[in-house]
Amino acid sequence: MMRKVLVVAVFLFAIVNVFSQELNATVSVNYQQVANGNPQLFKNLETQVKEFLNTTKWTTKEYTDVEKIDCNFFINVNTYGSNNFEATLQVQSSRPVYNSSLSSPIVNINDKNFTFRFIEFENLIYDQNSFNSNLVSVLAFYSNLLIGLDQDSFSELGGTEYLQIASNIVNVAQTSGYKGWSQSEGNNNNRNFLISDMLSNTFTPFRRALYQYHRLGLDIMEQDIKKGKEGVIKGINALAEVQKVRPNALLTRTFFDAKTDEIVSIFSGGPNVDVAPLLVTLNRISPLNSQKWSQIK
Repeated sequence: MMRKVLVVAVFLFAIVNVFSQELNATVSVNYQQVANGNPQLFKNLETQVKEFLNTTKWTTKEYTDVEKIDCNFFINVNTYGSNNFEATLQVQSSRPVYNSSLSSPIVNINDKNFTFRFIEFENLIYDQNSFNSNLVSVLAFYSNLLIGLDQDSFSELGGTEYLQIASNIVNVAQTSGYKGWSQSEGNNNNRNFLISDMLSNTFTPFRRALYQYHRLGLDIMEQDIKKGKEGVIKGINALAEVQKVRPNALLTRTFFDAKTDEIVSIFSGGPNVDVAPLLVTLNRISPLNSQKWSQIK
């Protein structure tokens, strides 16, 4: 009998380790600018946010350990007092490149409107249909955004369900009074505009570009580097469709915030492809990176 119990326990342990939550998140809290805070408070914030991100079940799908989304959440605290925090949040994510040890950055977003209340050891409870705290809502918004864009990179428009959840979080949080959720703030660089653009038909080429760039570009480089490069170029050309209707769009800037260095690296060695048209496109849709594009030969 004891042996049967042991076998069942080992089996259940194996199941838990094979199928787990979606995110493999690291969290870093920088509080150097805060003079009046207890260091342990910020360490506990770091720990609780990490546990929340990594133990919440964000989807109904089963993710294996190798399918988890590697991501980083950097919280930079500017001021603190009476459990209230004013901070910025940088969110990054990446996905593996097929049959290689490389990873490709998907998201690199700096959110400058991150204010929240945090009480040590108080549970962080997520419900997409209600607003419990700004800390939870912001973390849940970006978690679903990361999952949605990760899915988009593996299947065309495959992340719609999770982008819609992120949009719902925005709608619920708009009445909270916290910054970053409303279109009326006069800032077209916040969460509301970000997710509205992603779900807009106008910006569908952005999401199609993610699939073309990664699945039909990077992922086939192991088999055919030149063909993979050509696939990446097609992805960038797809993104250029956005530029025609919305020059300097938020999503275009978001793409290059994550991808600029990788693009330079891809086209700086290996089998040659005609980069002249690519350089024209890159300089047209991302002129701020013209100095980096000059490294592509």
